[in-house]
Amino acid sequence: MPSRKTGNSLPLFPPHRQSRFIYKFPLSPIHNHCYAHQVAALTFSQPARRNLVAPVLIAVVLLVAVAGMLLRFTPHNVADIAVTHTAVFAAHTVYKTDSIVVGSDPSQDDLYVLASVHIDNRLRLPLFLKDFTATLTPSNPDRTPAEPITTSAAQKNDIPNLYTTFPALKTLADEELKAPLYRETQIDPDQSADGLIFLHFPTNQAAWDHRKSATITIDLYHQGPITVTIPAQALK
Repeated sequence: MPSRKTGNSLPLFPPHRQSRFIYKFPLSPIHNHCYAHQVAALTFSQPARRNLVAPVLIAVVLLVAVAGMLLRFTPHNVADIAVTHTAVFAAHTVYKTDSIVVGSDPSQDDLYVLASVHIDNRLRLPLFLKDFTATLTPSNPDRTPAEPITTSAAQKNDIPNLYTTFPALKTLADEELKAPLYRETQIDPDQSADGLIFLHFPTNQAAWDHRKSATITIDLYHQGPITVTIPAQALK
């Protein structure tokens, strides 16, 4: 037998003695067993539908109840305003000039109306008076309406000057036994206010006496304006 040589460069067996070894491992039982995977069937079932009739009816009943309470306890009018009396002072002023022509001096007519106003607060909130204006619509000789005249009531600081210029106006105001009604006046809930509003129109007494109409507008903060008619029976 030839000698067996060993080494890293020589094979352990000669080529003709080499054989291919194939190892076959037996399959374990776990590989031969087939597991059946059960998949749950997909369903599209819907939850039972809720009956919404009862909640809707309850909501409607509550809304009706709230609306009824608002109508019951909320007043329809913000305020009740009335002109209870008027006093009129007419002034005719002639301005002297150096002209020798008779009747050539310029003149001016001023009509002051002292309107006695009563205001009732119908809200459950305070009212604040913002502004006072008035409109006089005179009549033409044929009794048709003439051009309206709109004016703003005298300011608080103007009233003393009017009394100085026209002492008779102060006497007339004193006879009314009422204090002036000023802007920015506050009227508390369920309370009222009375006072004089001083109106000036650049016209004469006849235009007022034969007027077609006359109105006064009281503008309220947060509530808007309220216009009332100055009645003919309010004349003094």
